[in-house]
Amino acid sequence: MYLVRHAKAGDRSSWNGNDRVRPLTGKGRRQAVKVCDRLFPLVSIHSAALLISSPYTRCLQTLEPLAARLHSTVSGDDRLAEGYDRDGALGLIASVPNGSVLCSHGDVIPDVMAALQRRTTEIIGAPDWRKGSVWVLARHGDEVVEASCWAPPTDD
Repeated sequence: MYLVRHAKAGDRSSWNGNDRVRPLTGKGRRQAVKVCDRLFPLVSIHSAALLISSPYTRCLQTLEPLAARLHSTVSGDDRLAEGYDRDGALGLIASVPNGSVLCSHGDVIPDVMAALQRRTTEIIGAPDWRKGSVWVLARHGDEVVEASCWAPPTDD
C-alpha cells in the first residue's frame, strides 16, 4: 500500500479562507499527475484497492488524477486529517486492501511512521517528508513490516 504526502498547496500564511479548502498550486497539480503516473501501474493490478484521503481539498486533489485514471473515486476520511487520531490512522492502514493509496499531511505521516517503526516496521532508506513524497508500505497480514520512501516528483 502507499501513503502519500499531499502535493504542493498554496502558502498557509497567505491563505485567507478555511485551511480545509486550501487547494494545490500549479506545481502541486503537476506533482499529483506525476504521482499518479508512478502509482497507476502498481495500483491498477489490485482490483480491491481503495483511494482514501484526508478530507482536506489539497489531499483529495492529490489523488484525483489517479482516481480518474483508475475510473474510481477518492473517499475522504478524518483519520488522515491534520489534528488526527494516530490510532485511527494506524487502524486504517492495517485495514485497507493491498494496493490502496492513502493521502495525508506533514504532521500525520512522520508521526505515523515513527509509531510503525516502534512496532518493528523496518524503515529502508532515508525518510522524505516533502510534499509529494510517497511511502511504500509492505504488510504481512495487517502488520506493516517494511517501509521505504520515494522522493517527490521533480517539476521538470
